[in-house]
Amino acid sequence: MHVVITTLPGDGIGPDVVAEGTKVLQAVGQRFGHTFELHSALIGGCAIDATGTALPEETLRAAHKSDAVLLGAVGGPKWDNPEAKVRPEQGLLGIRKALGLFANLRPVTLHPRLVASSPLRPERLQGVDLLVVRELTGGIYFGDKRREKNDNGEEWALDTCTYTTGEIERVVRAAAAMARGRRGKLTSVDKANVIETSRLWRSVTTRVMHEEFPDVALEHILVDACAMYLISRPAAFDVIVTENMFGDILTDEASMLAGSMGMLPSASLGAVTSKNGARMGLYEPIHGSAPDIAGQDIANPLATILSVALMLRYSFGLEEEARAVEEAVYATVDAGTVTRDIATPDEQPSSTSAVGTAVAERVAVA
Repeated sequence: MHVVITTLPGDGIGPDVVAEGTKVLQAVGQRFGHTFELHSALIGGCAIDATGTALPEETLRAAHKSDAVLLGAVGGPKWDNPEAKVRPEQGLLGIRKALGLFANLRPVTLHPRLVASSPLRPERLQGVDLLVVRELTGGIYFGDKRREKNDNGEEWALDTCTYTTGEIERVVRAAAAMARGRRGKLTSVDKANVIETSRLWRSVTTRVMHEEFPDVALEHILVDACAMYLISRPAAFDVIVTENMFGDILTDEASMLAGSMGMLPSASLGAVTSKNGARMGLYEPIHGSAPDIAGQDIANPLATILSVALMLRYSFGLEEEARAVEEAVYATVDAGTVTRDIATPDEQPSSTSAVGTAVAERVAVA
């Protein structure tokens, strides 16, 4: 197989972890006989510095010509001005929209060795294996925004949250299909007791599930209750589907179940474009740019490497290769080759590059 991948290292630790992701991709190519043609482009703060915009046209052209995109992280104190008209996050939101990526998958599993890294009691973590499917192109992040002053000088602001039937249907279908292939349970999260878009979300979800997925168990939970249950009974969840902002918040909370944000990958997917279920996707760790440790070779690259595994699975239909990467990650963690965020007090932490090399070497061995 020959595929084209655009890499967007971005800001902070983005270049550090993407370098390890591409290292593992090359190992996959060597072992399984694939060619991964990689092209790097700018996004986020570094793009603002170079071009004045967070998402240059050249980056968009490269992404559109690619089969998938691997992204590091965007943002940092240098560009952290809420009043700025151009911000690094605009690049991330813009590329998701431009590529038609509407479903963000964030799997949360806990490696047994990392139980002590989670702030939760060990007994609450038994059996945790959940998947959050977050809608990506609608909601308050993309709605109309205004900030003005009244005649008396008092400021007021407005953010509009909008959803259409079609936007809800497609992400619910994607999540339900995932649930059907797992344990057969879908939890839809909303705030239907207060918010009108959530009432639409609930009614559309109920209809789609009744008409198209009667074999998948459906439950509705309010977002505040879901936040509580993620801590009190996380193993009860299989697949969670929710709107853009709720999904953003809940998945950061859920990352603590896995011991570190440095362990959680994500896949942002568009429509299926081939008979084997492959689709265009953007793959990235859920963590931020962590500028305080950028360039020090101490960031955890495993979320990025696990995002590579998701790329192999969802964009290229390479299940065996994806499993090889995941197994190499787990074996590396078992061996104690880990960065400081998940190292135990009596362990000597490994560097970013050492962890990436350890995973790549395990992938390369047939």
